[in-house]
Amino acid sequence: MTDRTAATRGILSAQPELGGGAATPSVVLPDGASDGLPRPAAPIRIGPREFTWGLRTYVMGILNVTPDSFSGDGLLADTAGGRPDPVGTAVALGRRMVDEGADLLDVGGESSRPGHADVSAGDEIARVVPVVAALRAALPETPLSIDTTKAVVAAAALDAGADLVNDVWGVAPDSDLLRLAAESGAPIVLMHNRAEARYTNLMAEILADLQAAIERALAAGVAWDAIVVDPGFGFGKTAAHNLVLLRELALLRALGRPILLGTSRKSTLGKVLDLDAGERLEATLATTALGIAAGVDIVRVHDVRPNVRAARMADAVIRGGATPATRGGPP
Repeated sequence: MTDRTAATRGILSAQPELGGGAATPSVVLPDGASDGLPRPAAPIRIGPREFTWGLRTYVMGILNVTPDSFSGDGLLADTAGGRPDPVGTAVALGRRMVDEGADLLDVGGESSRPGHADVSAGDEIARVVPVVAALRAALPETPLSIDTTKAVVAAAALDAGADLVNDVWGVAPDSDLLRLAAESGAPIVLMHNRAEARYTNLMAEILADLQAAIERALAAGVAWDAIVVDPGFGFGKTAAHNLVLLRELALLRALGRPILLGTSRKSTLGKVLDLDAGERLEATLATTALGIAAGVDIVRVHDVRPNVRAARMADAVIRGGATPATRGGPP
């Protein structure tokens, strides 16, 4: 018997409609089960806008209402020396970011850099709520995100006009933020993080941790289509981990959720190039383009205009998206 004949008989025995033997019984879906097959993520409404994934990359502008941001952009850093109005400063910066093409703004009141000073819930609320309320009034068409790990802060920010919860400890077992997102209907970003950079298999563990976080969110009542994932570049990972994470970023598509990536000005970029935070723009742009090539949907950045330009160029190559209808903002 020739190899070709043997191959043909194998096909026929597996496909009786072509004249072969009886088909082997196959597995069928249980009653009520979804097929679980990968498909494009459904659009998410974040406040006043609907985000349709896969057409282009969205850009999130960072507003740090802190005195100790690692990147030097904390809006409270110079309050005693001539910045008496952090709310006004935040609104002016938010307006500029939107003019430069930001699709949404992320407001945070507690630094997450290593060695940061812990902030009480009351102090964090006092920092972020006036900023969120002022931004909502000034920019009614711009979705706003609250970057916090505290449910009480997130609730106050949602009441003031925020539309999205950005949880940098999205893989923690605490479910308070998940319950809040479920009850309010606000979408939530679940970010990967660890207290220590201990891994046996980096990417497998990141995926497993995020999948477990997604399952906890679903169990708490958060809708599948209201979940975004973030691999946590720079959180609970060494510089070497972060570089591998960026290299293998496309693996996160297996989770079936939109991906947010935040590399802007982070220390890994400084370690590679031996540069201070204020000099890491080009490195950030490189990671923005690489992230988009891997399938990232949102990039979280300090420098909006150059990242918007980098994103539009990368979109043109990866997604064919450099048309007026898909630019979504000034270049």
